[in-house]
Amino acid sequence: MSDIAPILITGASQRLGLHCVQRFLETGQPLIISYRQERPEVQHLRELGVQCIQADFATEQGVLDFIKQVKALTPTLRAIIHNASLWLSEDGSDASAFTQMMNVHVLAPYLINTHCAPLLMQATHADIIHITDDVTRKGSAKRIAYSASKAALDNLTLSFAARLAPHIKVNSIAPALIMLQPDDDEDYQRRAKAKSVLGTVPGPDVFYQSLRYLLDTPYVTGTTLTVNGGRHLK
Repeated sequence: MSDIAPILITGASQRLGLHCVQRFLETGQPLIISYRQERPEVQHLRELGVQCIQADFATEQGVLDFIKQVKALTPTLRAIIHNASLWLSEDGSDASAFTQMMNVHVLAPYLINTHCAPLLMQATHADIIHITDDVTRKGSAKRIAYSASKAALDNLTLSFAARLAPHIKVNSIAPALIMLQPDDDEDYQRRAKAKSVLGTVPGPDVFYQSLRYLLDTPYVTGTTLTVNGGRHLK
């Protein structure tokens, strides 16, 4: 077993999370990840030595069960990256979508940070990184619950940064569109690229580079790193 403390990444079985797992593995970094649904990628990660825990963050008990499993796997953590996210259709007729997204984006990070802070304290250097969303800058008429829950996660950054300093740095990354889907047509790609002054959808390595910056820099805490290609300038 490696004597390097693992990094915990939630929601890391696909897209941005999966890309970052692959990049961390290239550096020899041990990893623990959460995933919601079984998929071939999860089995492949297991074969590569990643500790994979199936978890449902939409309920409090699901989060607490996950925390228990993490503590059974390791006495220490190098970092926690809260990448798990939920995007539900919301019509306002009931609170189900709102509650589930608040649980995944706010309650889960709150409980995981609180219960796993002692594991981070055992590491020489320790970080918590919340993945929020560029949408929190101005809200969303169509995705009110999603935007509100991501904004609450952004606020957790400030509170935990104050509570856990100086040993644990706590920051956020607020990305806009980073990756296109394989079936996105040319018209959608053109409109997506036009939303930023840099005029591109950069691909997942930009996200990993942002994580790497926050993990490596010694003098940044309680801040949000906006990765949006200058959308706020248009």
